[in-house]
Amino acid sequence: MSDKANNIKNLIQDYLLDEGLLRNKIQIDEKKLEFGFQFIFPPGPITQKMVVIKPKNKDLIIISNPIQISPPQVDALNSLENNGKIFFFMDIRKFFLIKDVFFRIDTQKFRYEISEQMFLKKDGTISKNSFFKGVRKVFTCSAYSNMLLNEHCSGKIKPGDITKSKDFTADFSLYS
Repeated sequence: MSDKANNIKNLIQDYLLDEGLLRNKIQIDEKKLEFGFQFIFPPGPITQKMVVIKPKNKDLIIISNPIQISPPQVDALNSLENNGKIFFFMDIRKFFLIKDVFFRIDTQKFRYEISEQMFLKKDGTISKNSFFKGVRKVFTCSAYSNMLLNEHCSGKIKPGDITKSKDFTADFSLYS
């Protein structure tokens, strides 16, 4: 790993440690990635698992939140009439485009991933403020997409099944 890559790795790790968010280093393919960390956001009892990676030979980091729709929500989406499942995926696609984030949607496996690419400064660093703005942007898109999912599933799923989901975000507060 180059000195520049090692410096950004240590900087991101320090940012995550300072805020008590770092959970694990992720196993990387050394041909593709310089480093990767799994972290949680927001701080508190109810969190979302996210990752930050640095692709090899790129002057950027990627903050990402992969989401797997829960089985009760999958059943609810599949039971919707008039192409309701398709409308849900169209709604989140439009939202992600408006919010200017990168995304991948797999409608067959009921999962999607939201990510933000952040370019490093010429010295190979990124400010803590910029880094956490990217984290909040990805998180906010994740929370809103989950709200849309809950709206589309309304009446087709028991409220208790929604709150049991590990990706439930309705109670997230950035101020808790």
